[in-house]
Amino acid sequence: MTRRTLQIAPSILAADFGCLGDQVMQAQAGGADMIHIDVMDGRFVPNITMGPLVVQAVARVARIPLDVHLMIIEPERYINQFADSGASAITVHVETCPHLHRALTQINEAGCRAGVALNPHTPATAIREVLELVSQINVMTVNPGFGGQPFIRATTRKISQLRRMALDGGHDLDIEVDGGVNSQTIATARACGANIMVAGSCIFGHADGIAAGIAALRRAAASS
Repeated sequence: MTRRTLQIAPSILAADFGCLGDQVMQAQAGGADMIHIDVMDGRFVPNITMGPLVVQAVARVARIPLDVHLMIIEPERYINQFADSGASAITVHVETCPHLHRALTQINEAGCRAGVALNPHTPATAIREVLELVSQINVMTVNPGFGGQPFIRATTRKISQLRRMALDGGHDLDIEVDGGVNSQTIATARACGANIMVAGSCIFGHADGIAAGIAALRRAAASS
């Protein structure tokens, strides 16, 4: 199986919002490949987080791509707003999009990388018919809504299925793993075919600082 380049995407859901700009710059200087921004509406998931104004603020200090994950109902209403705010990639959930093809087309037309996310219970086959529109797939390895949850190991089968599905269909895309990623789980996700690792607590909460948290993940991934 061809392995795509590993990318680390620190999730600012775990950052200190009292000094968010500084935390983003530390992550960037520490070797992050992108910044992951979780947008939650309190309806699709049981939490409310940030919106376009936070994306704008992060875009003012970040020199790496912004990976915006919309965990919201009716995401198509806000896609252009997030694109205009500085998103490089926008991911929507298959579970919230009855017209997924249309939503992914809208993201592409807005000039962003189009992503689709699958909750732990959603099968890989749910997105087979839209793979030609997708730049990245986000496999939720926790139930979305909160940071700091443990990695659901049963989801690793789906990572492998999606990578095989992409290869068999000739689709050149990234597979992102989101939830419970740390030095104990990253090698497993990597071995299954994931190449973008979203991590929050183990980076922003690392005892030796943000850069050390990123470096620890890279070392652990290399063991896969």
